[in-house]
Amino acid sequence: MRDYLEFEKPLREIEEKIEKLVTSGSTKASHQEEIRKLRMKLAQVEHDLYNGLTPWQRTQLARHPQRPSTLDYINEIFRDFLEFHGDRSFGDDRAIVGGFARFNDRSVMVIGHQKGKTLKERMQRNFGMPNPEGYRKALRLMKMAEKFNRPIVTFIDTPGAYPGIGAEERGQAEAIARNLLVMSRLSVPIVSIVIGEGGSGGALALGVSDRVLMLEHGVYSVISPEGCAAILWDDPAKVPDAAFALKMTAQDLQGLGIVDDIIPEPIGGAHREPRAVTDRVAKTLTNYLFPLTECSIAQLLAEREQKYRRIGAVNGLEAKPS
Repeated sequence: MRDYLEFEKPLREIEEKIEKLVTSGSTKASHQEEIRKLRMKLAQVEHDLYNGLTPWQRTQLARHPQRPSTLDYINEIFRDFLEFHGDRSFGDDRAIVGGFARFNDRSVMVIGHQKGKTLKERMQRNFGMPNPEGYRKALRLMKMAEKFNRPIVTFIDTPGAYPGIGAEERGQAEAIARNLLVMSRLSVPIVSIVIGEGGSGGALALGVSDRVLMLEHGVYSVISPEGCAAILWDDPAKVPDAAFALKMTAQDLQGLGIVDDIIPEPIGGAHREPRAVTDRVAKTLTNYLFPLTECSIAQLLAEREQKYRRIGAVNGLEAKPS
């Protein structure tokens, strides 16, 4: 059964009318004509709605419970996935999944956030919010990829790192910071794909890469719109304004030079046609990942450094190495 978001109510009303007429079984010409008109109206409403999405509406699509997850992409795009567990220090964090797999007959390391689909799985996955051991597991796998000279693919989809007391006691900030440091210096190609929402350092800990790709309705931001509205205005009604001000959509981020390419989604979002989306992700990943494998280590590291130094440049002035 399809889950409708709040702003999709006009679509639900039309689709329910169509379904009622279809299930009535009537073959009257008047009924068939009414169905035809409703379907035309539905197509027009869909076109207008999804071509005029606000940043807050895109955020809701990015969080859709039926949206394809990291494991969905792994199962559809890769083969021979061998998952690794644990950080070799504290435990295994199921909010992060990763392991070796084959992509277009080449061995790669794939790592990503996993939110889960059912309520039970979401609780087991901590709703995609990793603890420090999750980031340390990811770091262990990235170092393993470097050791065996395997490219790295990361899938980003998290509200952010888990802010619990236990996570802080075990060094959440240090774990994220170390991932940023190590990823900036890894001697293998890294491609990151924002498949849903990318929240703050919890997302960036898997996102310091050579190429950052993003699904059309994904979002990527230093803070959630809800958190921003609470801090700046202490007013939940300001959440849509915060989403606009944060410039968190794929289109905004590509314009700012943070995202390298946007992967189109079917009308209505990735959850409407998951197979079409996985095919597009696979094609785009091929176009960006394999050319990077032809670069020398020196070129790879130099271009990665310059990519991140350019972010935030003011008036066209690039930051220079100190």
